[in-house]
Amino acid sequence: MVVVQERTQQDWINRVEACQHLIERLPEDAVVFFFFSDEAHFHISGCVNKQNMPYWSGANPREIHQRPLHSDRVTVWCAISRIGITVPYFFDEDDHAVTVNSERYVAMNQEFFCASS
Repeated sequence: MVVVQERTQQDWINRVEACQHLIERLPEDAVVFFFFSDEAHFHISGCVNKQNMPYWSGANPREIHQRPLHSDRVTVWCAISRIGITVPYFFDEDDHAVTVNSERYVAMNQEFFCASS
């Protein structure tokens, strides 16, 4: 099943208002960098993960994408902010892709952000 959702002008307005709400509540002396981040699975076979690559359209294309049940993949995290794009972070152990769970995500954040400060 392919999820299709049209973005509207109201979606843009809601995002801007949410950002303004966050900025207004920051202390004046706060040094804050906002990072917008996500992780994605990249299948070595070339198949596209529909959860990470939605199709945005006004009409449902009803496309079917077949892929192997357990194909080799790599999971990558990256972020963007006003200071630039971060270096990609690869979730793996012993050169094998692993599932991103809360423990691995916290460890990644500690390694990535605390090591660079």
